[in-house]
Amino acid sequence: MENHTNTWSRRNFIKAATPVVLGHVGGRLGLAAGAEHRSVFAYVGSYTNAVDGGANGEGIYRFEMEARTGAFTARKLVAKAPNPSWIVIHPSKKYLYTVNEIVNQESGAVSAYAIDPTTGDLTPLNMVNSEGRGPAHMSLDASGKYAFVANYAGGTIAVLPILEGGRLGAATDVHHDLGSVGAKSATNAPLGSFANSGHDAPHAHMVAPDPRNRFVLSVDLGQDRIYVYRFDRNSGKLSSSEAAPFVSFPSGDGPRHFTFHPNGRWIYVLGEESSTIAFFHYDATHGALTLQQTISSLPERFAGTNFTSEVVISPDGRFLYAANRLHDTIAICAIDSNGRLTLIGEVSTMGDYPRHCTFDPSGRFFYVCNQRSDNITCFQVQHQTGSLSFTGVYTAVGTPSIVTFLS
Repeated sequence: MENHTNTWSRRNFIKAATPVVLGHVGGRLGLAAGAEHRSVFAYVGSYTNAVDGGANGEGIYRFEMEARTGAFTARKLVAKAPNPSWIVIHPSKKYLYTVNEIVNQESGAVSAYAIDPTTGDLTPLNMVNSEGRGPAHMSLDASGKYAFVANYAGGTIAVLPILEGGRLGAATDVHHDLGSVGAKSATNAPLGSFANSGHDAPHAHMVAPDPRNRFVLSVDLGQDRIYVYRFDRNSGKLSSSEAAPFVSFPSGDGPRHFTFHPNGRWIYVLGEESSTIAFFHYDATHGALTLQQTISSLPERFAGTNFTSEVVISPDGRFLYAANRLHDTIAICAIDSNGRLTLIGEVSTMGDYPRHCTFDPSGRFFYVCNQRSDNITCFQVQHQTGSLSFTGVYTAVGTPSIVTFLS
């Protein structure tokens, strides 16, 4: 990770977080004839200060997604904020939360906004300390009462309460990842790979609750570990799982992000530096993980350097998709009846350095944030085969980091 070139104080942030009014576009948003033509809001986070590449963004953008074509229209900058690199929507759909991935200060921040249901505009509510430098990921518990934050540069995870009215409170719990780090070269790296993201220190990269909201899982890329915590929904505290405090990844492979299968019994974890996808059985009663399979996200004869970034599963649970940075593809895997993966193909992202990918709420379209080519590309999903077909639709956004939908 690169250091920021600009310094942001709390006063700078609060001033910049005020929504930018660019004018009303096309009357009331989201009104169209026929249910199939209804639009949904899409929020895009962007890098405003360099962390892993350029910094051509200005904050959080709001778009309308045209449900028939998947095109993004009615672009509007709804919040100027430093590095809103990860965005989540509250279950009530009234609030939006974003990390502010600041690494050149003692701590980053997490910001709360109220969502105008008619226009999609954002009104700042407050910002709080993320309890570590460089917050790179966040999630919410199922009840919408707590937010979990992974501070990459700080090597910590924090639990933040969500107060009445959507504001964030000071952390109820903070955990520091301590101990040895993995090798600089991934155990399962492709031939000729020089991928090394951060095996210099602990780096918490993702934290999220399990589908039952009983345990919270956190991956540390630098330590090559998947931590499992029991979650107390009354106190907002985390305690180590009785089964095992963590599961080790192969040294240097660098676990980055994970996703649960819709059945809640299977979990898939990306190795950022190894370009692998690891499949685990998940014991929801005890929070235990048991490795079943590890496959590459790259073609069989690939050689060189690649970094994976995001992993998602189709709504019907039949296919898994993983983003490859530098190779600039989306790997497509079939999921069999036992949860095992078979790599069945790949598609170009039609851009450079895909940092994030996701489905729209209907599952008909698939979007990729191409960080270094400053665009988002749209694909139509072929549900029977799992394949992705480029629609020809590009959306210009400076250094996009994530796209999140509100429907």
